[in-house]
Amino acid sequence: MSQRNSKAAKTAARERLRVERERQAKRDKVKRQVIVAFSIVGVLAIAGGISYAVVQGNKPGYWEAAKDDKLVKPANTTGTDGTTVVIGKSTAKKTLQMYEDPRCPICAQFEQTVGATVDKGVDDGEYKIQYIGATFLDNSLSGEGSKNALSAMGAALNVSPDAFLAYKTALYSTKYHPEETDDKFKNDSYLIEVADTVPALKDNTKFQTAVKDGTYDKWALDMSAKFDDSGVTGTPTLKMDGKTLTGSDGQNAPMTVADFTTAIDAALKA
Repeated sequence: MSQRNSKAAKTAARERLRVERERQAKRDKVKRQVIVAFSIVGVLAIAGGISYAVVQGNKPGYWEAAKDDKLVKPANTTGTDGTTVVIGKSTAKKTLQMYEDPRCPICAQFEQTVGATVDKGVDDGEYKIQYIGATFLDNSLSGEGSKNALSAMGAALNVSPDAFLAYKTALYSTKYHPEETDDKFKNDSYLIEVADTVPALKDNTKFQTAVKDGTYDKWALDMSAKFDDSGVTGTPTLKMDGKTLTGSDGQNAPMTVADFTTAIDAALKA
C-alpha cells in the first residue's frame, strides 16, 4: 500500500468519524429537546390535574347547588315558597301538623300502624293535616334519599292531594320502606316503582318526568329548611294548636291507634 493511499485512508477515516460525531451530537440534541418537552408537558399535566382537583373539590354538591335553582312550587300548596301543605276539608276547624322524614323508620312504623286512622279523621272532616317534611337523616346517616323522596312527594302533590297521601303511605309501607341505613330513596327508578302502586301516579309521565328532572328539588330543600326552623328536633312529631301530641308515655308521638285516638280527641276538645 502506497504512502499516498495510506494518508488518504486516514483522512477519509477522520472525515467519517467527524461526520458521525456531528450526527451523534444532533441526535443527542434532539433527544434532550424531547426529554425537556415531555418534562414540561408532565409538569403542566400535573399542575392541570391539581388545578382540576381543586376546582372539583370546590364545586358545590348537587343538592348544595340546587339551593340556587329556580323554585317550582307544586300545585295544591300555599305560601310564598309553596311549603305550606294543608290537606283536608275547608270546614275542618283544626289542623294537625305532621313532621316526618321520609327515611325515618319510626315514621314508617307510625304510618303503618296509625296512618289509616289519621287519614280517616281527615276524610271525616275532623281536622286538616299540615305536612312538614324533614331531611335531617341524610346528614346524620349520609346520603340523599330523604331529599329525593321529598322532591318526589312534591311531584305527587302536584298531581293531587289524594295522590300525595297515597304516595306517602306507599313510601312508608312495609314493602317499600328501606332500612334507614339503606339510601334506597336516592334512586329515581325506585321512587317511580313505588309510585306505580298508586293509581293516580301509575305510568303518569308528567310525574315521572318531574322526578327524573328534579323539578321539585329546590322545593324539597325549602320544605326541609322550614322543618329546621320549626324547633322540632325529631320525627314523627304531631302538633295541634301549638301543643305536641304524645302517647301514653307522655313524651313520644302516639304509636298505637288507641294512643292516637286518645291524644287527638283531647286536642280536638281543647
